[in-house]
Amino acid sequence: MTTTTPGPPALRTTVGTARTRVEGREKVTGTARYAGEIPFDDLAHGWLVLSPIARGRIRDIDTAPVLAMPGVLTVLHHGNAPRLYTDYVGMLGTPPDPAAVVFQHDRVPFAGWPVALVVAETPEEAREAAETLAVTYDREPHTTVLAADDPDAYPATGHMPAETEKGDLQGRLAASAVVLDEEYTTPEEQHSMMEPHAATALWEGGRLEVVDSNQGAGWVQSELATLFSLDASSVRVRSEHIGGGFGSKGLRAHQVSAVMAATALRRPVRVVLTRRQTFSLAGYRSPTAQRVRLGADPDGRLRALDHRSLNQTSTVYEFVEPSAGVARILYDADAHRTANHVVRLDVPSPTWMRAPGEAPGSFAIESALDELAERTGIDPVELRLRNEPETGPVSGLPFSSNNLAVCLREGARRFGWADRDPRPGIRSDGRWLLGTGMAAASFGAEAMPSTALVTAEASGSYTVRIAAADIGTGARTALTLIAADALATTPERVHVRIGDSDFGPAMIAGGSMGTRSWAWAVTAAAAELRDRLAATRDIPPEGITVRSDTTEALGALAQKERHSFGAQFAEVAVDTASGEVRVRRMLGIFAAGRIVNPLTARNQLVGGMTWGISMALHEEAVRDRNTGRHYSPDLAGYHVATHADVPDIEADWVDDHDPDDPIGIKGVGEVGIVGAAAAVANAVWHATGVRHRNLPIRPDRVLAAPALPPSDSGAADA
Repeated sequence: MTTTTPGPPALRTTVGTARTRVEGREKVTGTARYAGEIPFDDLAHGWLVLSPIARGRIRDIDTAPVLAMPGVLTVLHHGNAPRLYTDYVGMLGTPPDPAAVVFQHDRVPFAGWPVALVVAETPEEAREAAETLAVTYDREPHTTVLAADDPDAYPATGHMPAETEKGDLQGRLAASAVVLDEEYTTPEEQHSMMEPHAATALWEGGRLEVVDSNQGAGWVQSELATLFSLDASSVRVRSEHIGGGFGSKGLRAHQVSAVMAATALRRPVRVVLTRRQTFSLAGYRSPTAQRVRLGADPDGRLRALDHRSLNQTSTVYEFVEPSAGVARILYDADAHRTANHVVRLDVPSPTWMRAPGEAPGSFAIESALDELAERTGIDPVELRLRNEPETGPVSGLPFSSNNLAVCLREGARRFGWADRDPRPGIRSDGRWLLGTGMAAASFGAEAMPSTALVTAEASGSYTVRIAAADIGTGARTALTLIAADALATTPERVHVRIGDSDFGPAMIAGGSMGTRSWAWAVTAAAAELRDRLAATRDIPPEGITVRSDTTEALGALAQKERHSFGAQFAEVAVDTASGEVRVRRMLGIFAAGRIVNPLTARNQLVGGMTWGISMALHEEAVRDRNTGRHYSPDLAGYHVATHADVPDIEADWVDDHDPDDPIGIKGVGEVGIVGAAAAVANAVWHATGVRHRNLPIRPDRVLAAPALPPSDSGAADA
């Protein structure tokens, strides 16, 4: 289904043009300072001590020898730390993760749990003392391995309903001409952004100030104020430059412990997580075990769809990786059931990670669609076109716009899909078997209430203030372009300031909702400012400031399914002698609303697709079941895609406009990873005739797979 909507107003001329980042020079010259680099007078340094055991209790912490070491100022732990208020629901609709609310009791629920903070004059002194601190534990038996048949699994809601169901699933499956019933797994994955988590806390003039790297200054400010029972106005959080977030940079142990230490010492204290510590304290994407059942007519039309997903969570905090959610949007069937379940294990708490739910969920459902295409003899692109829903498959709501079919057709044309021989194991290039695969993609495109301040300066320039966060997406630049058009001026006359909780409430950088939410607020403030300027002959020396709040406007929106869509295409080469898999080329075509800045939008889409390649072939965090700890929790042991893995990757988009958005934009931050891993996995099947249902597709798994029989059409499983 394709919907046609009117284009944006003719007044806007800057949005849609490629612009380099407004802070680009500062970043490449090193003058843009990140949270761990900003100097403070009399700065002390904290180093977290983490538990080596997976479950148990702290029996004793011997602080005396450490306190006698050079430079050591204090050691905070459950015996002397302040009690925090935790009985509340935060901005994201959940209570705080106890792993962030440090030193409140002597229980240890997982390996890597914070048990103490050593504060010293220098980071070297703090680290040496932290590694010297003797902690005695009472160990208890633990369980850290996710099992698909765990009897303790239960349905969990998270940010969407735990289960949805319509129609007679068993009856439709029994009546279907073709039935698919398969299981798919994805491993634990880590964010591992370039900039580590870092925070500096200090008291100044009776006010707590935290300089941090986060995805929402107002979010962190609100959480800290509540935890420490402070008035919100007495807490300020600043986060100007962020070197990647991907969902992990919310409230964490380093911020809370820094505030504790700064309060105890009455001097600035900085706490920075090491790379190894982020594997336990910064969240991760849970492994998933998913079962997909499809029932179809001979022509490939779905009559039954059942997608169930299981993920792990910690024993102290519930987090849902809603992998079955993507099936609620992409495909309809007479009988349709989806379910997201969790099981509590002695592991750290998972958290949001780029396209939470959609990334692993699309691997399962899009692999299953490819298997259905194989069994019915229908082209994979055509199969998806035949099953495109007219309305939301579960909600029944209309789509704001849905140009998935356009993406599929345009992607197939540009990729050369029509020349594909559907038989697996046919094409080769020397020792390499070649194959192509594809998958569909979808991610939500909502907006959340935000406020913005726009000032007409006496100089003739404009200043925009909004508590947005640019985690590498180019949001600061996008907002500059949006404000320039809304104010009918040039980008050079617009100065955007972000990352300060004093600017008022605003949406976090997450869920592909950041730029859309902030742009709405900036546009509203700019429109009111233009009206006021039109009624004012001269701008007074102090300028004119207008504040917007989009709460009422967003609350008045009609209920619709709002999503970005896409189609992913990949060509791979597989060496069955070595097990090596190479992605030779990849194309993604997306319908993601009006594109504000083609340069940074393409950055985001290509970045997501690259991560999808990494997810398909490399990424896998493995725990030792005996200790509950990771093997090699660093970027030497945790493999990610490198430049050599992405020689030819292209992202583009089709015209798409959300008529309910003042600018027509949706979001590009996460849709790029959705379906990417499935497209690669489907291409590996096409190359070898072997279906890999467990990620990543490691060389050993390729080598262990059975060879394709000469007369077989590719039914072997790995």
